[in-house]
This record gives sequence, structure tokens and C-alpha cells, in this order.
Amino acid sequence: GLLMGFAFAIFYTVAGIPIAKYSDVKSRRMIIAIGVFLWSIMTAVCGLARSFFQLFLARVGVGVGEAALTPAAYSMISDYFSEDKLGRAMAVYKSGAMFGGGLAFIIGGAVVGYVVNSDSVILPILGEMKPWQMAFIIVGLPGVLIGLLMLTVKEPRRTGIADTLDKKVSISDAIKYMQKRWRIYLFIFLGFAFMGAPISSALTWIPVYLQRIHEMSIPESGRTLGIIIFFLSTSGVIVSGWLIDTFKKKGFQDGYFKVALMICIVTIPISYFVMNDESLEKTLWWLHPFVFVASMPLAISATVLQIVTPNQLRAQVSAVYMLFLNLITALIVTTGIGFITDFWFKNEMALGQSITMVNLLSMFLAFLCLYIAMSNFNKEFTKS
Repeated sequence: GLLMGFAFAIFYTVAGIPIAKYSDVKSRRMIIAIGVFLWSIMTAVCGLARSFFQLFLARVGVGVGEAALTPAAYSMISDYFSEDKLGRAMAVYKSGAMFGGGLAFIIGGAVVGYVVNSDSVILPILGEMKPWQMAFIIVGLPGVLIGLLMLTVKEPRRTGIADTLDKKVSISDAIKYMQKRWRIYLFIFLGFAFMGAPISSALTWIPVYLQRIHEMSIPESGRTLGIIIFFLSTSGVIVSGWLIDTFKKKGFQDGYFKVALMICIVTIPISYFVMNDESLEKTLWWLHPFVFVASMPLAISATVLQIVTPNQLRAQVSAVYMLFLNLITALIVTTGIGFITDFWFKNEMALGQSITMVNLLSMFLAFLCLYIAMSNFNKEFTKS
């Protein structure tokens, strides 16, 4: 929980805001390319760790690298597409993350299954590498080439620049801007961060649940969950992007929030049933709609932030949102579920109850926050 949650999230969020400052004024494609290169190298460096602390520091490096991506990408996409197409555009971008996440489980599970059953490898200079170390190196190094591909992407012309702000806005000015509109930003940040809990649990703890409760092997759980994420998560994000664009075309300026609130309502019963059946077959059946609906908020949160924010601040505001998202999901999902299992239930076989508890509470809080956000949005942005 600490390695996947706190180590990654705390430095992701700390580094994200100053990097986003440059994304609002400098070349966004170059910032993304450097970030991809850094997190790929640091993933491979995880394989060189000889202690928990060294692995923790390497995960920090991964977080710093990944902090460069999302704020800059959101800003670029909002300049590429008009408002009536932005939901689908963001959905395609976010579905790519889920597409890659599904492949990561499928390929990563196979890699782990291969290296765990292999002997240690002797590499030049590095010496003896244990199977788990080789897994990090194998999946990390190819990402360096992906960073170079980003340099082929065209930097779009900036649009939606507010006349009331300077072209270059400092971090303190960005904070003042958000403070003036805190009723909108705070509840958007909190609402969508809480909505991120179910998909975070799917990506971090459900593989462990399948292995621990249903006795699936690492390759089996990775392949099973990977296929579900590959198809259902990507399609869930795409559908949500289409929905919010459809609501927009029909004249619902607050359609982003209406769709999000409906998702909250639907997710609650599914979150209960998915982790509360002793049958593996029924668990996997419920896991399909769970992953689908849990992925839907990803495109909506990205789109809303661009709509309510002028161009000069989009990357910085997105970085602040990522701070809320990563800290909340890291604390209550990645680390929190482990804490509840170990210290509340004091039974590692109660993992399903812990996941259910966290997801139900998160979706209830998400509904409340987004309802308030919608009310405040309508007061400021909706035409009478």
C-alpha cells in the first residue's frame, strides 16, 4: 500500500504543480516527452533496489516523471478540440490509459509469471538480478522509446485565453484565482477524487483479492482483470465522453455533473455485490459492470476542469486536481484498504469487506460533493 500509494502519490502531487506552471507557458509536448523518459527509467531503477527504502525512492522517481503528463495533456487536448467535442476527445485520451492498464495486467502478469519461475540472472556491471527485479527492468526500459515518439506530436495553438489574466500566471496567482471560485473548484476536486476510488481499488487491490480469496495465480489474475479492463474500462470512458457531449448538444450546460451523479447512483449497488460473493464465477460477472461504471468518471473530470478554467491556468488547475485525486485515492484506497484489513478487521481474508467499505463511502461522498459543485456551477456559468 505504501509503495503503490503514498510513495507515488505524495511526490506526484508535490512535483505536479511546479511542472504544470511550465506547461501553461512552455512546450507541453517537450515536458511530456521528458516525463515519459524519466518515469520509464525510474521504473527500471525499481529493479535495482536492494531494500524497501531504495524501492520507495525509485517509486518517488516514477511519480515525479508521471506528474509531467496529465496537466500538460489536458491543456493540449483542450486546444485541439472545440467544447462540443471535448468530452469525446478527453475520453479517447483517458481510454488510452485504461487500454494500457489492461495490457499492463496481461503482459505484466505474464512477465511476473515467467520471471518468478526463472532463476536469478547475472547481468554485466549490475551483477545478480532476482526475478522480481527483472520484471521491473523488462517493463520499464521500452518506455524510453515511447518518450521519443511524443516529439512527433504538434504543439497546438493556445485557445480560451482569459483577458482578465496575464499570459504568464504565477502559482500564487493561480491559487488566488481558485480561492475566488473555491465553491466550484473545491467540490469538483473532492467529488471526482472520491469517484476515483472504485477504479483505483480495481487497479491496486482487486488483483490481490482474486489471488487471496479465490486462489488465482498472479498470471491468471493479471490476465483475467487485464482483459476486463482492456475492453470494459476503455468502453466505459468512451461512453461517458459521448454522454456528456450529447447532454451538451441538447442544451444541458451542467450535463457533466448530471452524468456524474447518475454514475454515482449506479456504482453504489454494483460496488456492494462485486466483493461479496464466495463464487469466483459470480465475482467475475459483477466485475465487468463494476469496471465499466468505475471508469466512466475519468473523462468527465478532465473535461469539466477545462470548461471552467482559462487557458493560462489549465495545467496548474489540473495539477491541483491531481493532488486531490492522488492523495485521496492513495490514502483511502491504496493504503487505506490495507490498513482497514490489517488493523480494523485484523484478518487478511476480509479484504473484500475493506474494498466494499471504502468504495461505498467514497461514492456517497462523491455524490454529495458533485451535487454541491453542480449547484455552484449553475449559479456562475449557466445562462438564465
